[in-house]
Amino acid sequence: MKHIKLRHFKINQEASIGIQFYPDKVIQALIKQLNNIKWSKEHQIAYVPNTKFNLDQIFNLFKGVAWVDTSLFFKHQLINDENPFLNLDAYRIRPKTNQWKQVPNSYLDKLTLKRYSKNTAKSYINAFELFLNFINIPLDQVNELQINNYIKYLIKNNKSDSTINLAINSIKFYFEIVLDLPNQFYKIDRPRKKENLPKVVSKEIVVNMISVTDNLKHKALIMLLYSSGIRRIELINLLVKDIDSDRMLIRIVNAKGGKTRYTILSEKALTVLRAYYKEYKPQKYLFEGQKNNQYSAESILKIVKKAGKLSKANITVTPHILRHSFATHLLENGTDLRYIQQLLGHNSSKTTEIYTHVANHYFKKIKNPLDTF
Repeated sequence: MKHIKLRHFKINQEASIGIQFYPDKVIQALIKQLNNIKWSKEHQIAYVPNTKFNLDQIFNLFKGVAWVDTSLFFKHQLINDENPFLNLDAYRIRPKTNQWKQVPNSYLDKLTLKRYSKNTAKSYINAFELFLNFINIPLDQVNELQINNYIKYLIKNNKSDSTINLAINSIKFYFEIVLDLPNQFYKIDRPRKKENLPKVVSKEIVVNMISVTDNLKHKALIMLLYSSGIRRIELINLLVKDIDSDRMLIRIVNAKGGKTRYTILSEKALTVLRAYYKEYKPQKYLFEGQKNNQYSAESILKIVKKAGKLSKANITVTPHILRHSFATHLLENGTDLRYIQQLLGHNSSKTTEIYTHVANHYFKKIKNPLDTF
């Protein structure tokens, strides 16, 4: 579905509603209909004065056409009300030292109130504390120059793009969400996303991985990862009740970005899942470790890697490679790219389009010039 994102924005000291969107003829045509719409060449964003009239105008104009993402505009809105209550007391009771600056309690409070996931909260806290201890000045004295210097430091030290983006997000969370300030750090240069093609394995390798796995639990795990295209963290969070065998769907709660979606359930996977459930009797989570706790990410990775190695795959197979393979094989079978986007939970179709570069049904149509001699 088409979508736009609203942000608090300030241009020439005027409070504005910033409208971010991917290039799209329909959205661009609708945006031009907004009263007082302007375009900031410097910040590459459309904006209108921040008034109730303009906000209502945006919702009415895009109703039924595009999803209006207000997660950064209505800052007190929950990220996902189905997330469990976040307990960050372990961070609050840490001994304070002069050698290490800790996030302020207001940062922890806002993460809790907005119901961020445990993993996201932990990542934000760690990233923001690294920033605090780099600048080594009071937070009320921080400006855009210090932030950009920190980002340059990360780049100079060859930190990954994901690390740099996490640092920026953790900093913006403090100023825009905790302090409730308008977005004032648009000039921060984020790393350009590298267009790395996804690695995939053939259907034959997947079949081999399943056949060489004797452990029933491990077999069910591999089959579910591949046949549904879910992420490893989504598999860990799956509850028994999330398997809807009547509709042949799997409900993914609190997926990336705090969203809930559905993906398809394989009949073959369901047969193995039922045998697994009968033998292991999981209580809450579909895959449980000791004492009915969630299965660990490390265990899942080891299981998939081992199966890939035994099946003689020419690459190290990971849960995410099974996800890539699921999407690629669907595309090769003729599944519409829009359906694949929904199954994977991608916000943008551009993310899903990368699989067109690895799907081999396009290449099969090409006659190799050597074979024409």
